[in-house]
Amino acid sequence: MEDVSVDGSTVAPPSEVVGRVIGTEDATPLEFWVGVAPGCYLQLDDVVALERVLPEGEAVRIYGIVSQVRARHEGARFDSDVFLIADGVLPAEVSEAALVAATRFEPETFVPPRPGQPVRRAVGAERDQALFFDGMRRRLPAGLSRDDDPQYVNLELLDGNRAAHVNNSGISGVATKTTYATFLLYSLFTSGALGAEATNTKALVFNVKGEDLLFLDHPNVDLEPDQAARYGRAGLPVGAFASVEVFAPPRRGDPSVRPDVASRTEGVTSFFWTLEEFCRGELLPFLFADAEDDRQQYTMVVFNVTARLTEATPTGDGGVSIEGEACRTFGQLVDAVTANVLSDDAHTADRWAGRAIGGGTVNAFVRRLHGAVSHVADLVRADVARPDRHTVRFEQQVTVVDLHNLGDRAKRFVVGVVLRKAFRDKELSGQSRPLQFVVLDELNKYAPREGSSPIKEILLDVAERGRSLGIILIGAQQTASEVERRIVANSAIRVVGRLDAAEAGRGEYGFLPVVQRQRSTILKPGTMLLNQPELPVPVLCQFPFPAWATRAAEAGANPKASTSTPADPFSGLPS
Repeated sequence: MEDVSVDGSTVAPPSEVVGRVIGTEDATPLEFWVGVAPGCYLQLDDVVALERVLPEGEAVRIYGIVSQVRARHEGARFDSDVFLIADGVLPAEVSEAALVAATRFEPETFVPPRPGQPVRRAVGAERDQALFFDGMRRRLPAGLSRDDDPQYVNLELLDGNRAAHVNNSGISGVATKTTYATFLLYSLFTSGALGAEATNTKALVFNVKGEDLLFLDHPNVDLEPDQAARYGRAGLPVGAFASVEVFAPPRRGDPSVRPDVASRTEGVTSFFWTLEEFCRGELLPFLFADAEDDRQQYTMVVFNVTARLTEATPTGDGGVSIEGEACRTFGQLVDAVTANVLSDDAHTADRWAGRAIGGGTVNAFVRRLHGAVSHVADLVRADVARPDRHTVRFEQQVTVVDLHNLGDRAKRFVVGVVLRKAFRDKELSGQSRPLQFVVLDELNKYAPREGSSPIKEILLDVAERGRSLGIILIGAQQTASEVERRIVANSAIRVVGRLDAAEAGRGEYGFLPVVQRQRSTILKPGTMLLNQPELPVPVLCQFPFPAWATRAAEAGANPKASTSTPADPFSGLPS
């Protein structure tokens, strides 16, 4: 096979040429077919390059990614001819062809390649040009290709300079959504892409399933040498997160407020809010933050009572007095509120519940409020000395807030209150730096497509204004079709793991070509499809086995657990 030349200069050695543009299929500036040369092959996701010389002598470099590959017998007319061809009775040739989706033209003269032009596999600098990596001033390692070449995202599309936010979709337990989110965080903190900013950049991680994210600061003892080497190919060191603080809710009914975790015994702080913080901070609406509440009229009572609670008198150590009644537990606070909204004194009832509010509406509010006692009694209290020691702080580089033992109502309360604190802290700082990343799974629960809630409004604020404030959302969900559209639409980086076939066909995944939608239903754990604005075609991205522990056994905390490597290294990882 001869060299490929433009104006007499050799641009690629013969070994790189893998085929030629075929003339039996239309070639367009968007896609074209390449006949694969004998002894060569092209597979999905391969990056290719070629040149076309225009009539005036200017050379246009065309790059693309293989999006489909086919093989067929040329000369066969019927399906049964394959047996005759295999027996040598009927002459035919096997041909392979690859469909290439164009990614880049240099210069931007959008002309189709001409049939017969040689096509080569793009490697090194040519691959960087094909995938726009060469133009990224600040490249963040986002994983590896199947050939273990580094994949990057443009940090300016993530850190708020030009765009922000990441959205990740996939089946729970299979798509490894949370694991990939922590990999991105690890890359942000250790790759050098953030420069000196990395030291002060913070991450808030909500742990919603199991206790997998409680060991981010422990090295993974199950990390095999081949997986460790992949970090080097991605340009990352091997290790755990250097600065982590873990918060967990207190054990139910435990007066010593020990954190409710089983696998990690050290370095975990229990958290709760005092009654004074609950009243002065206007936290009551976060107890009414699901779709059922949004459809009810008692939300009017919620906001009236919230306003009245701001007038509560502090009594020390987080306690409050409401209309002269001292409260030290959340149950006592609920009883005091109930007594005022149902007071026989019309003036008191109107002041607390609101004017012209029907008795049925007030009773519905009371029933819902009393129903919250069992969920949040241990999270809102004033019966512990020095409650300031149990405040969720963002002092370390990574703050993990564990929610896995809480019910859905308590989870919504904690997520809403902690998110609001993080958002307000950024607003009050008046500066976008240092960056604050927020990792939140199950977005469909906290920001559903229909209805409104205090948590959803905060998440919308983060999605729409967070870029200018320096607060970046890395959100995940099983089904993007059930998440508020504006949150998904404001995410510059879209990541897809293993999808359900019905979900893959929805409009929210319109950025995926048809073939990639089909592939998303069979992706293995640790493999994602990554889409970013600068690249017109999503790319396949793999990430190495976590170098930080994802469970107690990997951290060496459980001596009875087997330390052998499972057959599937991603089995059991958080989704």
